Amino acid sequence: MKISCKQFELELKHPFSISKFTRTSTPLMLLKIEHEGVVGYGEASMVPYMGENYESAGNFLKLVDWDRIHFPFNFEEIIAYLDSLAPGQPAIKAAIDIALNDIQGKLLNKPCYDIYGADPAKMPVTSYTIGIDTPEVIREKLKDAEAFKVIKVKLGRDNDQEIIETIRSITNVPLYVDANQGWADKIKAIDLIYWLHNQGVVLIEQPMDKNNIEGNAWLTERSPIPLLADEAVQRLADMDKLKGAYHGINVKLMKSCGMYEGHQMILKARSFGMKVLIGCMSETSCATLAAAALAPLCNWADLDGPWLTKNNPFTDPDFENGKYVLKNLPGLGLEGSTSDLFL
Repeated sequence: MKISCKQFELELKHPFSISKFTRTSTPLMLLKIEHEGVVGYGEASMVPYMGENYESAGNFLKLVDWDRIHFPFNFEEIIAYLDSLAPGQPAIKAAIDIALNDIQGKLLNKPCYDIYGADPAKMPVTSYTIGIDTPEVIREKLKDAEAFKVIKVKLGRDNDQEIIETIRSITNVPLYVDANQGWADKIKAIDLIYWLHNQGVVLIEQPMDKNNIEGNAWLTERSPIPLLADEAVQRLADMDKLKGAYHGINVKLMKSCGMYEGHQMILKARSFGMKVLIGCMSETSCATLAAAALAPLCNWADLDGPWLTKNNPFTDPDFENGKYVLKNLPGLGLEGSTSDLFL
């Protein structure tokens, strides 16, 4: 195998605020793997709160003995091997997994979605995320969301109702809410949840602290809206303790070490009777197309990365009627020039 990587700063169209911080860009490690004459692309989106960076990603890639990895790929063994090299670091492990899935599809001449048994006709709509901001800025951001059928709203500060009322003064589209652990008082939280239900909110991600399983379970038992674990569920091994504490989970490839384990999490959630939202970090078309290949297996999608950023190095995915359109192309179906990225 021949490995190339590229540090890349993905710039956001607007400053992005959640309950705990604000950022204007996201560091990525883009990965190119050549195997048996076929090239696959991967991506690590290293949002600050996950603890990865250019140095840690580069050091991890140096640990990998690429001669151990052969086609046909046994992804269970590959992820176990990567985990044995260092704990954590799911984003750079996801980049490797995504690139190998891209290669596998090209060698088999099949789209990744076909390999994972996902039917493109069952693609859910994807949401467009609005970060916490002033009413004036929120109105500006909504102009960028006109092609989307669902808006995702970041809440978790003291102006939650003002944000929703601002959005509702402009549009009546369904809303997803992400509190990012921002609600501390369960009584106030359940009152707000019922108010949000009346405002047309379809789901709520991570209402309370990820470690407060009892509090989140209390809300889940009483909520008229599905409550989903996000920060509380990173990987497959986290899921057993969540059964009964949430109605569903948010799977993100940057948390799950890529497509293989993300797919395993979807299957396990189904076995628990839980629903699934597939989401993304700040990502290019590369990682979001990897997630889109699994999206038809999920209830909801939040894969807006390419539309929240202004320097996507790849072609934006095909998007119609609020949904990704999966092409009949081998691998990820990624398009656009990469000639300047890996010089």
